[in-house]
Amino acid sequence: MQITILAVGTIKEKFYREAIKEFEKRLSRYCRLKIVEVDDEKTPDSASGKMCELVLKKEGEKLSSHIPDNAYVISLAIEGKKYDSVEFSKRINNLAITGKSNIVFIIGGSLGICEDIKKRSDELISFSDMTFPHQLMRVILLEQVYRSYRIIQNEPYHK
Repeated sequence: MQITILAVGTIKEKFYREAIKEFEKRLSRYCRLKIVEVDDEKTPDSASGKMCELVLKKEGEKLSSHIPDNAYVISLAIEGKKYDSVEFSKRINNLAITGKSNIVFIIGGSLGICEDIKKRSDELISFSDMTFPHQLMRVILLEQVYRSYRIIQNEPYHK
């Protein structure tokens, strides 16, 4: 299975980069993992609603250019469906069983994800009602994908 993390923004903090690298290594025995970053758009502190829409649209266009036509797209959005870890692992496994072998997870920038990307998505998921920085969300997502594969393979993993 091909798993792609498509994210707005880059990871600057060394500790996040190290955590991501560790999960990339761990996941290599279960799937092919690709991480694609697109540049975020600078948003002025006092940006109007119209300016925020424009920023989201530009980021959405950048994201869209990296989504393969055959991909099953899962966008992370606060209004998305919530899964516990076992349910999430079953979802990943079901996608594989039904032939959806190219999954793209999308993590938006500081303003979220534009409506066009949400509409293109096959599914919206949420990890919490809380808002997380996109750098941390990437680590959390990778950890949950890794945990899913451990559950699918009936391998031990801390609870």
